Amino acid sequence: MATGTDLDRTDFAILRLLTKDAWLSNKQIAAAVGLAPSSCHERVKSLRARGVLLGAHAEVNLEAVGFALEAVLFVQLGKLEVGVVDDFVGSTATLPEVRHVFLVAGRSDLIVDVVVRDMQHLKAIISEHFNRHDVVLRVETSVVFDSRRQHVMPSP
Repeated sequence: MATGTDLDRTDFAILRLLTKDAWLSNKQIAAAVGLAPSSCHERVKSLRARGVLLGAHAEVNLEAVGFALEAVLFVQLGKLEVGVVDDFVGSTATLPEVRHVFLVAGRSDLIVDVVVRDMQHLKAIISEHFNRHDVVLRVETSVVFDSRRQHVMPSP
């Protein structure tokens, strides 16, 4: 995998453009960074091959498709053995309602961002996934009233 020192200014410019709009054509990216389209294509291909560009995803208005509630779950685990934690984090990340799972230091061991249809759906997720695992000691839930997200890559 590439590191920040393996990338030059042009690589970062390409990454910034794609972070803002993954639907840009190769021709548009090439024009914006001052490269020939063939050179730009090779750069993007190299960024993918080196594990810098991991994918492109569509941003969906979740409320428009029936997921009106977002919540953050603060999960405290009882067993902090590597295999047990990895298994639980892995199974949690595969739930379709889970947007992010963060393994963190502090009062909680995991912070989990979920989107659900309503409070009943949230209750079901917590009951059926989190409360059924012996490794989980406690789940504290915070409902998200509003959020802001930016799709910008920081400068090196």
